[in-house]
Amino acid sequence: MKKNKFSLFRYFLKNMSVVIGVVLVWRGIWYLLDAVDTALFGGFHAYTALGGIVLGLLILYIPDKDLKELEKL
Repeated sequence: MKKNKFSLFRYFLKNMSVVIGVVLVWRGIWYLLDAVDTALFGGFHAYTALGGIVLGLLILYIPDKDLKELEKL
């Protein structure tokens, strides 16, 4: 029985570490892009927001040549 509880704990710990890692990477990218936005456009977010949407759609489109990933939303 203890082995099962330990395995469940390891499973939870592994998944939580992945989630925390993804959140930290996302946070770092977010702050980096805010700094670029401030440096290049004086904090005017419209240009970088539109550029981000276009870049994000391209990243989703290029591998499969479709946008089926957006159907899940």
